[in-house]
Amino acid sequence: MTGANRVQAQQRASFETRRGLSLAVLAGALGLDLSGLGLLNAALPSVGAEFALADATLQLTMTAYAVTFAGLLLLAGRSADVFGHRTVFSLGVAAFTVAAFVCAVAPTVEVLIAARAVQGIGAALSAPAALALLAAVFPEGPARNRAMSVYASVGAASFSAGVVLGGLLTGLFGWRWVLVFSVVVGAVVLAGIGAFLPPGNRRRQQLDLPGTALVTAGLLLAVFGVSNGGAKGWTEPVTVGTLAPAVVLLVAFLLWERRAPDPLLPLTIFRSVPLRISGLAALLNYTAGVGLLFFAPLYMQGVLGYSAAASGLAVVPSSVILFLTATFVTGRMLSRWGPRPPMIVGLALIGTAMTAWTFTPVDGDYWRHLLPGLLLTGVGQGLVFPAMTVGSLTRVATHLHGVAGALNVTAQQIGSSVGVAALVAIAAVAAAPGTNGALAGYHAAYLAAAALSFAGALVIAFTRSGWGAEQ
Repeated sequence: MTGANRVQAQQRASFETRRGLSLAVLAGALGLDLSGLGLLNAALPSVGAEFALADATLQLTMTAYAVTFAGLLLLAGRSADVFGHRTVFSLGVAAFTVAAFVCAVAPTVEVLIAARAVQGIGAALSAPAALALLAAVFPEGPARNRAMSVYASVGAASFSAGVVLGGLLTGLFGWRWVLVFSVVVGAVVLAGIGAFLPPGNRRRQQLDLPGTALVTAGLLLAVFGVSNGGAKGWTEPVTVGTLAPAVVLLVAFLLWERRAPDPLLPLTIFRSVPLRISGLAALLNYTAGVGLLFFAPLYMQGVLGYSAAASGLAVVPSSVILFLTATFVTGRMLSRWGPRPPMIVGLALIGTAMTAWTFTPVDGDYWRHLLPGLLLTGVGQGLVFPAMTVGSLTRVATHLHGVAGALNVTAQQIGSSVGVAALVAIAAVAAAPGTNGALAGYHAAYLAAAALSFAGALVIAFTRSGWGAEQ
């Protein structure tokens, strides 16, 4: 090897190392955001015991995070496109980390709930910007596909991993150490932002303030209404009183966006078939995946008699196979066939897994009745998550990457809130008194999730045209 070739090889190695570190920073931020719910979820009983909280008040520590996270995503995505992706990403990670520290030392539940809301704001700011930065670091093609697979595998495994880690940290050291963990990870991510991330794209234009006010208020009310409906009932006055104005505000937002000079959400972006299909896949993936994480512990603990720790560990194989599939399989599929086939196969596998769970008996055995469905779910999600992430940016103009990423994450949040709430409602209607009756409700929810997953796979399979439309 000549001296010139050796220098070029060293430069390439240095370049690849830097890109790898950029990916680590972005994936770390995504894991921080998505584990924000899972980590504290396992610690809720300890939080409730320390502050002597009723269940309704305790739930606010989760709702505060979910409402601000989902409610501010569109605004955050557009802000990243306007003010700079790295700037907004840095602000989001910093807000999340500082708020985690406040949570860790919170003297009262009011401080804890307020800080959780700020954590949600930080997650909303960082998530769409991270996706746009990833697209800036890795050009479209095999390199981006591999990077997206690793990025998505971390994100997809973060919630369930957070549940397990949160339980372990709470059991060993107490619930406040769950938040200390988030502070440490956030500090590491912040340290890497300036060193390894590019500034990202920036588009100098006015932010659509009327559209911002309408969609932010509408989404905040919608997410709060859905959360309240799932916890207290859909005819409860607060639920109706928030969902009704939410619908009015969101319709008004869409009408305004049609004539706004610089719209917050350019409606032309929906001409992109990959973006629309990826949003559908995101919604169904999270409806089924989070739905399973909701019902599986109820079945394992309430029917089979598992402990909370045992039911948490029981789902670990699903997270492991998800990570391995996304990291080592999906990237190759994306490079060879694009995002559509992995989404089709992944949703079909998720549907098969949910169908398998409809046969879980009262005296179910873990190895025969639970593990096969968990593994199939992991493989399916490992295929869908990277593909829907890549698809959300495919042939979308660079100056819309922030809002495109926000739309995909919003679809995920709708699936994990509205979708799961629908499954819970189906289970409640189908349930009857006693253990067998409760299990019948779970089976009805699994069957509904399976039907939705299979239907989504068919829709994507028959949507063959329009994958090259750029906005």
